[in-house]
Amino acid sequence: MDYFRLHPWKVTGREAKRIQRHLRGRLVLGKAIKKVSLIAAADVAYRKGTMYGVVAVFEFPSLNVVEKKTAKMKESFPYVPGLLTFREGPVLLKAFAKIKSEPDVIIFDGQGAAHPERMGEAAHMGILLDRPTIGCAKSKLIGIYKEPKKKKGSHSLLFYDGGVVGAVLRTKDRVKPLFVSPGFKINLKSSIKVILSCCRKYRFPEPIRYVHRLSQELKLGSK
Repeated sequence: MDYFRLHPWKVTGREAKRIQRHLRGRLVLGKAIKKVSLIAAADVAYRKGTMYGVVAVFEFPSLNVVEKKTAKMKESFPYVPGLLTFREGPVLLKAFAKIKSEPDVIIFDGQGAAHPERMGEAAHMGILLDRPTIGCAKSKLIGIYKEPKKKKGSHSLLFYDGGVVGAVLRTKDRVKPLFVSPGFKINLKSSIKVILSCCRKYRFPEPIRYVHRLSQELKLGSK
């Protein structure tokens, strides 16, 4: 599949924002995920102007690794808050193109609908890949919320511009919450359920922890 078909990548920041606004018309949310057999996760590491992308697919609920693929390429877009996909998207798409499995949902370490244009990395990549996606971030990009209760599984809603864009989710007792938002073809309730199911011993979902370790190893192995 030609994952690069929807828009150009060599663009200015202003052009990137116009593309986000255009893609928002393709955004599909509100769907419940009834059955999950395969979950994927993706991560990117950086070293000396080179990006190292990793994608892994896991059986669910065991979270055993089914396959993993990597890719690398030179950076071509600067770090700009809110425009992360234009920086990381090309190398992740290159890695996704090598995956033979068809994951039921993909988790990204970033935002989904909890973005000024509702087009965080999870939403943007979901449209490009045409797969259900979830954004799971350590910190807030936009919105207001009330602190959730201290018990694992507790959550509060994240509001922005008069609507709900995500949830603030406690994934472990008495630790900092995560910011979960649906990306594409999934609703908030299903997003919360998937993330909680993937958080075992630690605050962050195991699939994301795995691809992060792998991307760091790939980066360090490039010395």
